[in-house]
Amino acid sequence: MEAGSGSGAAPGPDPEAGPPETTAVAAGEGSGSGSGSGSAVASGSSAAGPPSRYESQKRRDWNTFLQYLKNHKPPLTLARCSGAHVIEFLKYLDQFGKTKVHASGCPYFGQPTPPAPCACPLKQAWGSLDALIGRLRAAYEENGGRPESNPFGARAVRIYLREVREGQAKARGIPYEKKKRKRPGTAAAPSVGEAGGSGGGDGSSGGGGPAAATSGP
Repeated sequence: MEAGSGSGAAPGPDPEAGPPETTAVAAGEGSGSGSGSGSAVASGSSAAGPPSRYESQKRRDWNTFLQYLKNHKPPLTLARCSGAHVIEFLKYLDQFGKTKVHASGCPYFGQPTPPAPCACPLKQAWGSLDALIGRLRAAYEENGGRPESNPFGARAVRIYLREVREGQAKARGIPYEKKKRKRPGTAAAPSVGEAGGSGGGDGSSGGGGPAAATSGP
């Protein structure tokens, strides 16, 4: 994957609006609480609290994608957006990445901790893209899109993310191992700080959900 390769899009959204390389999100955060005291309920007790970090990030990501479609040449509507356009968007975001991905000809290719700087490009870490797609996939359906036509869940997007994960694992010498399933009846209490997926050295967690946390070096 090369930064900005083959996107066919003009520089669209403000870089500040793009998803940061380090993203920590938590689903299921709520603010409302009920009172069972039997006393009179205050008039403002049902007011919703501020949005969670995940909801705020999801809104920013959605607005960034809509701006990208608007600035695309030719401009695209959401109804015409396909998995190929989503992949173009992910490649476009590489220019804002902070994760060093060594080229095959680099002497540090496959080394997780290179001893010196090199000229290899910075890209978005796989975990960042994986979490971003999870948020955009949810935002698409929350804004009236049908699940069966969701471009963020397209097979081409899943294949692209898998290729990015495997390519970055080889380039950076960081294996992505699937977490072993525990057999029924032998489940043990999870240790403190246990996370889904190995994530390797870039802090990216596995899975395609919005609860991923990733950080590029």
